[in-house]
Amino acid sequence: MPHAPQHADVATAELDSVLQGGPFHVALRAAIAARGLPLQRVQHHLSRHGVKVGVTSLSYWQQGARRPQRPESLRAVRALEEILELPEESLIRLLAESGDSTSGLRSAARSYRSLVEASGVLDQLLAELDCPPDGGLHSLGHHERLRIGARRELAERESHHIVRAHRDGIDRFVAVHHGDRGAAPERMRVHALENCRTGRVRWHRDTGVLAAELLFDTRLRAGDTFLFRYGVEDGTAGVAREYVRGFDCPGGQYVLQVCFDPAALPVRCHRFAQHSAAAPRGACQGLALSGRHHSVHLVEPRVRAGFLGIGWDWE
Repeated sequence: MPHAPQHADVATAELDSVLQGGPFHVALRAAIAARGLPLQRVQHHLSRHGVKVGVTSLSYWQQGARRPQRPESLRAVRALEEILELPEESLIRLLAESGDSTSGLRSAARSYRSLVEASGVLDQLLAELDCPPDGGLHSLGHHERLRIGARRELAERESHHIVRAHRDGIDRFVAVHHGDRGAAPERMRVHALENCRTGRVRWHRDTGVLAAELLFDTRLRAGDTFLFRYGVEDGTAGVAREYVRGFDCPGGQYVLQVCFDPAALPVRCHRFAQHSAAAPRGACQGLALSGRHHSVHLVEPRVRAGFLGIGWDWE
């Protein structure tokens, strides 16, 4: 077997290269080849991680015929990184990147973290707050304002909601905040700013997820509209590079405004949209900073299911 080490070196070099530049299916195929695992063994290892994926699906993924999209599939990608001894988020990053290499968009790693890591955690937190999947409110309008601090961190987020109840007896809303990598939710502070008061607050340290109960001063009847406003002090994580908002179903108007500290201004900003977490980012449009208030914004008159966000580049 004199040529085996050389072959292994070539396979490893190829893997290192495609993990940097992708695309996802080529990187996955190279990783499986580098480890010398048949797909049946990969499937067996996934099952030991509590993830069920068929051999046919794995074959399609490494051929580029299909892309993992469902939450269970995204968990499988996470497990594959461990099984194939790959750097954390290497496959997730490639999967989330746009197929257009000239677009300049970064990966949707944060939204993937929300789907893959935090989905089960969030379900647990909502259960602790006795919050059903359907909170009984339909969004008519949502205005979010982010403040990026002098350390380039997500310092604060403020949300102004306009909602309509679609059943009787609604008297609260559960707000969810997901900090950037390294966030410490136990150090965050939730402020009820208008027409609500803060109730129970729960968090999960490893994923940076915080869920807070906002209590109304009235019980809404079906058809009633209501306005409320709250804020979350964050500032506990490192450098922020984007903010993504996911929508499970169509709704009303959405406005996202990002304000930057004068001491830390980005070199460029853009808005983007995604139909799903695994889909390429599209609708990319450059955004110019306002001269006086150092802010950018997007307005979506009527949101659809998917993701909207603003990203920015530092020097």
